[in-house]
Amino acid sequence: VEKARLDRILEHDQIQNIVTALGTGLTSTEEEFDMSEMRYHKIVMMTDADVDGAHIRSLLLTFFYRQLRPLIEKGNIYIALPPLYRIQHGGNEIYCWTDEEMQERMQELRAEGKSPSLQRYKGLGEMNPEQLWTTTMNPETRKIQQVTIDDAAAADRLFSTLMGDSVEPRRKFIERNAKYATIDA
Repeated sequence: VEKARLDRILEHDQIQNIVTALGTGLTSTEEEFDMSEMRYHKIVMMTDADVDGAHIRSLLLTFFYRQLRPLIEKGNIYIALPPLYRIQHGGNEIYCWTDEEMQERMQELRAEGKSPSLQRYKGLGEMNPEQLWTTTMNPETRKIQQVTIDDAAAADRLFSTLMGDSVEPRRKFIERNAKYATIDA
């Protein structure tokens, strides 16, 4: 997978759609990359907040790093940060982005004598359109993170480690990080 040729990568409709929508061309093709043709100046990757979403983000970051690096260098690439949890109590909603934040808020509410209900989002599709707009798409209320070249380079290294031909770096990575894995079943 690591050695996938560009022509094989470009066979995927989603990748073709990204390249077409951006309008710049790719840095590694015969047609010249042209920033002046860019149709959008803020490209926001929106994936699920869980482990699967992180995997997709890593793949996209690697693609941008290898094929569209100037967009990262110029600060055009962002990651949307959808919440992982929604806490309801009474008529109020609280969104949480981490396990720790959720646990803290739940403890606070229970200490106040409230009985909150908790919803974990396994994907963006579990939100209704209003929740998705408020938490992830509305420029006034969303949380986004600008991608730096260091972020993308780290994703590229991780991709090479996990998908490369050499087994030893992959084994070491798994041994180092297995204890931190969150099982999403």
